[in-house]
Amino acid sequence: MASNKNIMKFFTHLRKKISEFKKQIDPSSLRMRLTVGVVTLSALGLGGVAIWTSLRMQNILVVTHKQNIQYIADRFPHDVEIYSDMVLLPNAMQKAIDRRTTANILLWIKNQDGIVLAQSDPIEMGIKGRDLLSLTQVPPIPEIKQVEGRYWLLCATPLEVKGNRLGKFYIAQDITGDQTMFLRLIRNLSIASLLSIAGITVALAIYVGRSLQPLQRISKLTEKISAEDLKEAHIDLENPPSEVKELAQTFEKMLVRLSDAWEHQQQLLSNVSHELRTPLTIVSGYLQSTLRRGHNLTQPQREALEIASSEANRTIQLMQDLLDLARVDSGRMHFQIEAIVLNDFIEEIVGMAREYCNRTVNVKSSSKTMIVKADINRLKQVLLNLIDNAVKYSDDREPVTVKLARQGAKVAIQVSDRGIGIPLAQQARIFERFYRVDDDRSRATGGTGLGLSIVKTLVEGMGGSISLRSQQGVGSTFTVTFPLTSSSVSNNYLTLKSK
Repeated sequence: MASNKNIMKFFTHLRKKISEFKKQIDPSSLRMRLTVGVVTLSALGLGGVAIWTSLRMQNILVVTHKQNIQYIADRFPHDVEIYSDMVLLPNAMQKAIDRRTTANILLWIKNQDGIVLAQSDPIEMGIKGRDLLSLTQVPPIPEIKQVEGRYWLLCATPLEVKGNRLGKFYIAQDITGDQTMFLRLIRNLSIASLLSIAGITVALAIYVGRSLQPLQRISKLTEKISAEDLKEAHIDLENPPSEVKELAQTFEKMLVRLSDAWEHQQQLLSNVSHELRTPLTIVSGYLQSTLRRGHNLTQPQREALEIASSEANRTIQLMQDLLDLARVDSGRMHFQIEAIVLNDFIEEIVGMAREYCNRTVNVKSSSKTMIVKADINRLKQVLLNLIDNAVKYSDDREPVTVKLARQGAKVAIQVSDRGIGIPLAQQARIFERFYRVDDDRSRATGGTGLGLSIVKTLVEGMGGSISLRSQQGVGSTFTVTFPLTSSSVSNNYLTLKSK
């Protein structure tokens, strides 16, 4: 069992790290853009330096050998001419070749038909460069070719002695040692460049990440700021860059302005709601009185007065909802928390709801006493609002069910209906202020879009939570959850009740 828990903990930690890594490699993030941009420039710079160094070193290594070969090519006809005055021409060519042949330089001469007229002794003896004789395409200027697994600097020039063209004079210099050293150097330089780029990438990513930490802190701080705590919001940074510090100060000034605007808005809302509620209550009272005493009213007059009275009552309820929200937003909403026996309380609320809505409201409750701590008046407001909501959006023939059940260390109050339900896409916004699933239907039922928002605010203010489960065509269930009080409180309450 313990091993399974450790495995689950490991995978949870791994998923968290993968999620953090994905955030860090977000291609649209500033960190990634800065890192990629600087690393690209660094790679281009290092690559350019490496290529220039390689070409320069190759030029240094080869140019000396080319000069030497060119010198031999220029001097060789003169050498043959000197030796031809002393011996026969074939012997003169061989003596000239023997004079210029070294351990790394091989020479040979071919006539117009490709027949070798003279060659260096190592070639003739098959010790070295035997395959060089078979080459037909040899450039007139020195070039590097790989033959027999070795690197040769080759060139072929026409050979003329005393005005007679004898054929072609071939020169091959073995530069395997120098070329191998050069290739090894290029490989090491490439590896060093790649390691340098990798090191720069890691160091730069860390540096950019640390440089952006003040911005990330600003983002986290502002993410937690709500309308209620705008006044206390403060962006505190340790040794930020001057630009980030200026940004933080600008944010704080903006928060101050938002706080003032929010406070003025709430004050205006509270004042207007309070001032309008009194005259509307008076108007509603006069309308109700006129309807009760107006025996001589015509049917159109009575209908008009009933509509006016209904709208006045609806507006009064809207004013009351706005006042409640204003009190919550300003922190003036106070709760009288006390122990409440939910079993008896639910029965009382359901009885009130039956008389008010003239509908079938069923109660399902456990026989075990369940006590929570809440504001009795506010909890009554919450449950009546939920029952009223279930009544409005379900058929008159369908019952509304209020269920009380224990869920571990908590107690759940469920208000269910068999109504039209709420679309899944709109369930997440159902507790938002002034949000309505259907404006026309809400208007017909007298809804303002504030009821569920106030319910959520009151429940959370009393330390509870509320959730919704709904399916279109099946119905909706609102669940209000509160922590159960300790057993000592329950026992004390039962003792007092028995006395």
